[in-house]
Amino acid sequence: MFRSLTLALLVSSAVAAGVAYAQGPIAGEGAIQSRQAIMKSYGAAAKVGGGMAKGEIPYNPAVGMLVLATLNAGANSVGHFFPEDSQTGGDTEAAPKIWQDMQGFNEKIDELQGATEMALASQPADLDTFKAAFGDVAQNCKSCHEDYRIEKN
Repeated sequence: MFRSLTLALLVSSAVAAGVAYAQGPIAGEGAIQSRQAIMKSYGAAAKVGGGMAKGEIPYNPAVGMLVLATLNAGANSVGHFFPEDSQTGGDTEAAPKIWQDMQGFNEKIDELQGATEMALASQPADLDTFKAAFGDVAQNCKSCHEDYRIEKN
């Protein structure tokens, strides 16, 4: 129950970032903070989703849908938070390659959006369906991180 509540709160932070963007573009440090909040919600969702996929957390269809909804909310908002003036600062892990290859980066985001939409549409009622849906989304995340993220220790 605590994990569900935590995940719900993280979804709301991702949604709040999207709502803030709807009120006007966010620049510089604000953009970095917004995308970091979205990525934290991704991390929390991935931790719960991965735990269910590995059998460390009992599978619950409602929690599975919440995981996928969190990932979908982030996929549909994070791309708005990479303006030119947010390349450095705020302990960002965004690689310079993002701004050098914005078209490629946007294609990765489009792929992630597609994967999260398909995952949500699958409405995984059982663990095997969830594993397949979550695995496709996780692969998209990994692919983007390999190309567009600076790994910091």
